[in-house]
Amino acid sequence: MSEEIKISAETRESRGKNEARRLRVKGLAPGVVYGGNGPSVAVAVNPKELTKILNSRTGHNTIFTLSVQGGEASPVMIVDWQSDPVRDVMLHVDLKRIDLSKSIQVKVAVRMTGEPKGVKLQGGLLEAITREVEIECLPNEIPEYFTVDVTELMIGQNIRAGDIALSGSTKLVSAPDQVIAHVVAMKAEEEPAAAAEGAVDAAATPAEPEVIKKGKKDEEPEAGAEPEKGKKK
Repeated sequence: MSEEIKISAETRESRGKNEARRLRVKGLAPGVVYGGNGPSVAVAVNPKELTKILNSRTGHNTIFTLSVQGGEASPVMIVDWQSDPVRDVMLHVDLKRIDLSKSIQVKVAVRMTGEPKGVKLQGGLLEAITREVEIECLPNEIPEYFTVDVTELMIGQNIRAGDIALSGSTKLVSAPDQVIAHVVAMKAEEEPAAAAEGAVDAAATPAEPEVIKKGKKDEEPEAGAEPEKGKKK
């Protein structure tokens, strides 16, 4: 939890599109706080402050204090939000109260370090399959990210979620056999090149004209022979 981050919020009495437009004119975004032992509360918050949190190192896993004017001050997390894709402005946000004494489930990013031997020595290709894993831990023990060392990976080898080192109260929620990254062989380029060359040769060679055999009815009469005349009755 980042105890240094404190965000103020105002309560809002009404809801709807008109209220949302009015708040945005004032530079605020509508939101709701729920969870824990308290009721759901409709609030208005500064979207720039929340966007700054989302862009921080811990991102949406950041736990901060939300102080509601004339009401509570509790630790919360951003669990959902909507943004305008054109103006990149936050339109709505959902905040969840966090009990610091109870474990929660979150998704944490996975970063790779090192150059695989399968790439350096065998000419393989490193592919990242999963960028994050889901874990369960106490709120104050949420890691910024996990690091996996891919240096020893050879072609055909991989690192799975179960290989990630966990500490403290952290438990893996994702399937242990979920592949994080693997090294694969590069696809041979000779075969497509040969196929393309064959196609060019085939296109360059003109097709022979088809010979149509004619029947006897099309044969010409022999030289000097007179055509048969019809018989008179």
